[in-house]
Amino acid sequence: MGFYDYSVPAPKGAVVNMSDFEGKVVMVVNTATGCGFTP
Repeated sequence: MGFYDYSVPAPKGAVVNMSDFEGKVVMVVNTATGCGFTP
């Protein structure tokens, strides 16, 4: 499964398809506080 195959929940119940961003620059930020990769 690739990045553009995912869908994620957005505010107010909407769904965002990552395929909508194909061909565009996307910055993904990890904000999980329990993750070892979070600064």
